Amino acid sequence: MTDKPRKAYADGPFGQIHYSVLGHGHPLVLVHQSPTDSIQFARAMQPLASRGIQAIAIDIPGFGGSDTPDHPPTVAEYAPMVRCVLDAMGLAKASVLGHHTGAIIVTESALQDPGRIDKVILNGPLPMTDEERAQWRQLLSREKEWNLRWDGSHLTELWNIRFHAQPEWSDLDAFHFNFIHGLCAGREVWYAHDAVMTYRHEEAMNRLTHPTLILANTGDAIYAFSQRARERYPQFAYAELEGGTIDIIDEQPEAWSEAVARFLRAD
Repeated sequence: MTDKPRKAYADGPFGQIHYSVLGHGHPLVLVHQSPTDSIQFARAMQPLASRGIQAIAIDIPGFGGSDTPDHPPTVAEYAPMVRCVLDAMGLAKASVLGHHTGAIIVTESALQDPGRIDKVILNGPLPMTDEERAQWRQLLSREKEWNLRWDGSHLTELWNIRFHAQPEWSDLDAFHFNFIHGLCAGREVWYAHDAVMTYRHEEAMNRLTHPTLILANTGDAIYAFSQRARERYPQFAYAELEGGTIDIIDEQPEAWSEAVARFLRAD
């Protein structure tokens, strides 16, 4: 088995969708947080493959190698990207995993195409109140103000925004690579977060009938929302890793992959 993912493209509603594949076995579509791209799963691809999982990491439209939408999409417009990749690979069915922004997108994918989805893993769900959603949307609105400056100060500004999103960080390489890949989204970087903040994830989760896992880590900046989801949706399985940050997949790829594989193996 090769230890390097194979890259490919699928046709989607906004143009081409870039994805990478490694391994054989239970197909699992991986959808990243924003702003970064499928580089977020690079360290976990081999650990997943070694556990009998076919890992399929997708770049959300507008990020990584996927074409940029011609307008700010809704979550409902992002969601078909999962179906498009499954079609391109000739897969009738797969499980899905989303981290943060990705968790919202795969939820909608499962609701739009329930027969194509086996299991759902929500790594950082967002069951919010209307007040919280308005506050977060205001906070994230600074992405819309992002612009280039000849002195390069926009890079330092964005680095500091990410740096202060967590009390502490543990992996400078992971921080750097996710930061750099997020920059590639350019002026449209705000599209994904804006879509998330107009989507009621708490209502969508109520409609999920698939076997579902809430996957959390105690050091995640939005850990409190995972705890809320655990209480609100007792029908869902729950798994938790100790520590880590927003970059938990880079920081603990073996432990993270084992938690994922354990849920996929369960009856």
